[in-house]
Amino acid sequence: MESVETRTPTDLQTHVERAAFKKLSTIVNQLIIGQERLMERLVMALLCNGHLLVEGAPGLAKTTAIKVLAERIEGDFHRIQFTPDLLPADLTGTEIYRPQEGTFEFQQGPIFHNMILADEVNRAPAKVQSAMLEAMGEHQVTVGRVTYPMPPLFLVMATQNPIEQEGTYPLPEAQLDRFLMHVSIGYPDAQAEQDILELARGQARDELGEAPKPEMIVTQEQVFAAQRQVLDLHMAPTLQEYIVQLVLATREAAKWDKDLGHLVSYGASPRATIGMDRCARARAWLDGREFVSPDDIHAVIHEVMRHRVLLSYEAEADGVSVDELVNRLLDLVPVP
Repeated sequence: MESVETRTPTDLQTHVERAAFKKLSTIVNQLIIGQERLMERLVMALLCNGHLLVEGAPGLAKTTAIKVLAERIEGDFHRIQFTPDLLPADLTGTEIYRPQEGTFEFQQGPIFHNMILADEVNRAPAKVQSAMLEAMGEHQVTVGRVTYPMPPLFLVMATQNPIEQEGTYPLPEAQLDRFLMHVSIGYPDAQAEQDILELARGQARDELGEAPKPEMIVTQEQVFAAQRQVLDLHMAPTLQEYIVQLVLATREAAKWDKDLGHLVSYGASPRATIGMDRCARARAWLDGREFVSPDDIHAVIHEVMRHRVLLSYEAEADGVSVDELVNRLLDLVPVP
């Protein structure tokens, strides 16, 4: 095993960042019980400088998850409740006239924070969704003729409720494509439910007294350093070609199986290729490895593809999901 003395400065720096993120993951999983996959995906999105779309029933700690994470990372957090009467200016901000100076001054909206919870994003009308689209995709907001940059550390976690779809505005494909991953979460098991009960009782006691302020574990500089390390992680050329072939298979499904061709209307975009590459690297980095394996690709492909592949009406009528299509393609496309 390599000793500390033989490590290069770069190796030592990588070790520091990994240790900080490992501690972060351990603490947030102690506070958010039964949603380990969601917490891992949140950390991965942070490492990939991407955004997360989370779908799950009410009461599954979606809001609490990003709040707990944000409290332990240097930066600020803001929750935006999306409603049908929300206006773009309510999100981005607006120019306010100052009569004393005779000038307009831009007042930043709630989108100008490091970590954003876009709660029930599909309840906002199209104009509001478009305003968020620019912030997510271009890391900037345009108000009038002026463009304002977003903070360097900027993460959006948007939530959707799979039930009560009345009065909602489904996200268009262009905006869905801006999300790095689409995570679907379910109910915890019986043991996790017991642990949640005990944790909630302990938190209620803390609220009656003076709960200690959460400890900041990861600085913004450590986040940026970790993002660079993830990008520099080794991936074999054959694995890069494997990712490309998996994405191409969603566009040319009939090439691999003639029975799959009629199930897909539109395959995944090049953002899926980029997203799968970065997510696989992030998973390997979090696992303490210096290289990417096929298992890393298989672990993230469903969340990367789920919102990017548009199925045909025939597939929807037959009850075929994108996850099932991806599973079939994983069986067909040879692993290097």
